[in-house]
Amino acid sequence: MSGLKTTLNLPGTVYRREDGEGSVQVKMKDDAKIEGAKVFAVYGKGGIGKSTTSSNLSVAFSKLGKRVLQIGCDPKHDSTFTLTKRLQPTVIDILETVDFHAEELRPEDFVFEGYNGVMCVEAGGPPAGTGCGGYVVGQTVKLLKEHHLLEDTDVVIFDVLGDVVCGGFAAPLQHADRALVVTANDFDSIFAMNRIIAAIQAKAKNYDVRLGGVIANRSAGTDEIDRFAAATGLNRLAHFPDLDAIRRSRLKKSTLFEMEPSPELEAVQNEYMRLAALLYAGTVANDAKSMKDREIFDFLGFE
Repeated sequence: MSGLKTTLNLPGTVYRREDGEGSVQVKMKDDAKIEGAKVFAVYGKGGIGKSTTSSNLSVAFSKLGKRVLQIGCDPKHDSTFTLTKRLQPTVIDILETVDFHAEELRPEDFVFEGYNGVMCVEAGGPPAGTGCGGYVVGQTVKLLKEHHLLEDTDVVIFDVLGDVVCGGFAAPLQHADRALVVTANDFDSIFAMNRIIAAIQAKAKNYDVRLGGVIANRSAGTDEIDRFAAATGLNRLAHFPDLDAIRRSRLKKSTLFEMEPSPELEAVQNEYMRLAALLYAGTVANDAKSMKDREIFDFLGFE
């Protein structure tokens, strides 16, 4: 069935069986693409610290003088609360108030300024069991383009829900230049990363997105991450240890760049600045090959 193309009578969509064996994915229209900005999509196991990583990376980009937009893609809409100090309403919430007449919205209705000028949007998600996350991402990008909010942006970061790799939550990969995977040095996180790599491989067949590398988070060591990376062709871009200051930053609704200084915290801030500079300069695409589930289970197994 691979290679079969099926066109359905839906405006602006072409369904193609090219994103993976047996899958049907939506082909994004060319005019829906984000142009001009460097776009990153951050994935990883649920609870691994993607929002913390995304928010502090956004601040690091802003401190390099870049104009940054962070888009949270989670129904919890908590991606940007350390930047704005509160839970912001989602694009879907705002659209609902105007009966989904998007032309009635103003930019200030759904875009909020956060720490150091980082612009924040919470795309949110459909109520459980009622819709697809891909629609939410698509509507958010459409709104941003209609209001010309991407024209003065240097960096866009999509902070994506958990390790869900269905077509809907893989939608940010249609816009991204590089996909980044956040993982800890443990079995479950690396197992989830392996499946995310497979999703990125599938999307890369139709879109320009490429795997940028892995970010080790909440881990004292990186030995298992590095072993998996060596076996699959993955690059580790950064390492953030499991510091109490990082945990407390979420409780204080603050980014790490606003916390009381300490030598340990300064080292983490410097690592974020180094990572931002590396990503903006351009990373080599990782030609990583995911493992089959049984293969990775055996690979990561402990005696």
